[in-house]
Amino acid sequence: MSQKTKLILKIVAILTVLIAIGMQLQFVIIPAISVYKFWLVVIGFILLLIAK
Repeated sequence: MSQKTKLILKIVAILTVLIAIGMQLQFVIIPAISVYKFWLVVIGFILLLIAK
């Protein structure tokens, strides 16, 4: 896997977790995925593991 791909995966993982945190703190309101906050964090963690 190239460095560019790893960097993109890390950025997507960080943005995914930031969206989940924003929804938890009610800064971001996305009703369609508010039920899946936990799974967003899990997906972010898995993406970071893949990018390592």
